[in-house]
Order: sequence, then C-alpha cells, then structure tokens
Amino acid sequence: MKQTRTSNHLQFFIEKMKKEELSPAVIDTFAYYYKKVVAGETGFIFDKDIRPLNADEIENADNIGQYADAGTKVLKNAVMIILNGGLGTTMGLEKPKSIIRVKDGKSFLEIILKQAEINNVMLSFMNSFSTHQDNLSALSRINPSSFPIIFIQNKFPKILRDGFGPATWPQNPDLEWNPPGHGDVYTAIYTSGTLQYLLDREIRYAFIANSDNLGATMNASLLGYFSENKFPFMMEVAERTPADLKGGHIARHKSGNLILREAAQCPEDELDAFRDIGRYRYFNTNNIWINLPVLKEVIEEYRIIRLPMILNPKTLDPRDESSPKVYHVETAMGAALSLFENTPAIKVPRTRFFPVKNCNDLLAVRSNRFIFSEDQTLILNPNMKSDLIRIDLDPGYYGTRDKLNERFLIDGVPSLIDCESLTIKGDVFFEKNITIKGRVTITNNGISPATIKAGTVIDSDLIL
Repeated sequence: MKQTRTSNHLQFFIEKMKKEELSPAVIDTFAYYYKKVVAGETGFIFDKDIRPLNADEIENADNIGQYADAGTKVLKNAVMIILNGGLGTTMGLEKPKSIIRVKDGKSFLEIILKQAEINNVMLSFMNSFSTHQDNLSALSRINPSSFPIIFIQNKFPKILRDGFGPATWPQNPDLEWNPPGHGDVYTAIYTSGTLQYLLDREIRYAFIANSDNLGATMNASLLGYFSENKFPFMMEVAERTPADLKGGHIARHKSGNLILREAAQCPEDELDAFRDIGRYRYFNTNNIWINLPVLKEVIEEYRIIRLPMILNPKTLDPRDESSPKVYHVETAMGAALSLFENTPAIKVPRTRFFPVKNCNDLLAVRSNRFIFSEDQTLILNPNMKSDLIRIDLDPGYYGTRDKLNERFLIDGVPSLIDCESLTIKGDVFFEKNITIKGRVTITNNGISPATIKAGTVIDSDLIL
C-alpha cells in the first residue's frame, strides 16, 4: 500500500519540480530522499553506530605552518565559496542576513568582498531563491572591482506529514518550497555550470564557509596542507564549549569513516549524550575544503550526491502554527565527510569561527572585543582578558536588529573588552563611552525605559 501511494505522489512532485525548471539531477536527488521519507526513515544517527574521536585522530592547525608557502603557490587555483542564502529572520528581518551592517558600518557582504580582494582570491556566492535578487542589488550598489561568481541554491518541495503529498499554499506559493540545506552546494555548483566554469579556469580547490562567519577566510597554511596531501575533502572543527551544544559534532562511524551528526539527526532520548562536550569534543565549524575535480568525478559517476538525510518537521507557513504540518528534506554540507576515503578533520582555533546568528552575537561582534586584521579577517582583540563571553539580551527589547539599533546607537556599543558575561533584563538604552567589566546583570523592572549615561563604568549588577 505504501509503495502505491509513494509512486503516485512522487510523480506529482516530479511534475511540480519540472514546472519550476529544476534540473534532472535535483529532481533525482529529491526522489532519492522522498523514497526514504515514505519508507519511514528518519535520518537519525544512533550512538550505537558511532564513537567519539580521540585527539590523536585529528590534526591541529597549529602544527601545519610549514604548508603556508605551498598554499600561497596554489592560491591562483583556489576559490572561496560563500553560502549566502540566509535571511535575517532570527533578527526580525526578511532580507538577506549578509546585507546587515555588522561592524564599523560595513555589511557582511562588503567585508567579504574586501577579504577576497586583499587575499587576491577568486570569490563566489551561493544565493538562495529567497535572497538572490536582494543580494544582486546590494552588489550593484557596492560595485566591487571584481564581481563575484554567483550561483543559486536549489529548492525542494515541502512534504505534507499527513499522506506525504506535495504541500500547497495558494495564498503564497513560495512557501510550498524549502531550501534543501547547505548540502545542496555540491549539486547546485554542478547543475549551474559553475563547477565546469571554475575547472576551465584551472580552479582546483574550494574553501566553503557561511557568510555570517567573518573569521572564516582563505588561509595559506590550510590550503597548502589540503593541496599537498591531495585530500578530496577536509572539515575544520573546533573544541566544543557550552555555547556549542546545538552544533553538529563529528564522530567515527562503525564503517570506519568520519561522520557528522547534526542535532536534528539525534534521537530525542540520546540528546544528553549529543550535548556532552566531554564525550563528543569537536564540532563542525562549517568551514569546508573540497577538491573540485574529485567532486566532478563523484557527481558524474553517481549522478547525485547521497548525503545523510535531515528530516525537519515544520509548519508550512513558519509564521502560522495552524498551517499544515510538513517535512523539510535537507542535507548538511559537512556530511560529505562520510563520502570520501582519507578525509581528515583539522582542529582550528576559535578565531576561525565567529558566526552571527542572533542579536546577542551581533552586539559582541560590534563591540571592541573584535577587531579587523590587515586582511580584514575578524579577530579577537588581543587586549581581552577572556576569549569567551556570554551575552543574554532580553528578547522583548533586543530581539530584532531594529530594536538593538535603537538601544545601542552606532557609537553606543559599550566596551566589553573586560566583560565575561552580560545579561540585560527589561528596557535599557545606552549612551556612548560606557564600559562593562566582569559578570554583570542589568535589570530594569519599570514600565518606562531606563538610560545608562555616557561615561558610566559598570562592574557589578545594576538595578535601575
């Protein structure tokens, strides 16, 4: 019975994707995962099938400085691919996150363009169908000296949880589709013709990172280590901290290969083990290196990239909890770790991982805790006492970018260089030249906003 229902619905999905002029490879990829969904597969990766990694199984980036010269020599054969498909929804925006002004009045997009220019490396962006036009408009305004190569992430149709048919939403048909996760970068770069375009120009090595991680730039030592050892794939990992409980961790699969497990791939009764940073010590920074000729060979041999499935239960309209329940089929870029033999993970310093996911992160990056190096890489201020900070802003007053900007004017971000944690409860406005030290909680229990005056130094809890 299931097989009949699957066949009927799958044809509807195929027809729907053909109407959108999606490539046969994308349709075949969706069909591969759809059959798994209907067969009852969940995409879970169980503790019994993996084991934690030991420190001696991972190379340390501190030990590969001798590869810098080799990396510099092949820089002309490398490209930096930036995943640029995210919307700033967690900060209350419906525009691409990359156009948000993040540091010194510059947007992610402007900073990344400058990084590529200074490093003299080819740059490419993978936009999503939701961000493409806005990103093109922003690039036109910036008018860079060298225009980046652009390709667009594919899309998958949402699957109704009841009956496994295609989701329909006539009032907004765009909501019938979901981005298939950043694992789609491999299919998208191939089907868009970008992979062949790069190979024709003797580009052999790709470094891929998220647009909201300004610590992730082209690095000569890492490039040299990757190219000299002829690795097909390499993942940058970092030591997990309590702030990284949700990030995907790596482990050794019983097959012998390294594997990435995301939170959505962990059964609920094993989440405590997933979050145990003493057990699973290394998380995926989503900084990835891949050999492009090898990628082409794999795609042309197997036609599709078979990454482990992530099945995300959602509502059709993310802003309407009463809308039909659906599944998003997604994959993770880092999951390609398990597809290749001889694929290393390399431990990098936290300086290569500064993602801005919400307004707490945005405030930290805007503060003097972070500065730009000569090549426009975002780095930690060397004058800081502690590398880590915990910021917890009241979401009712600081949960969106606009609210954050109202309360911390451009010249009103406090000095956090000596701050270890900052918690703000209630509505508080900040004037300029304020310094916060140590562990501080600022509380306004009143109905009216409170204002901290210019020049104030706060080194203990404050109730306004």
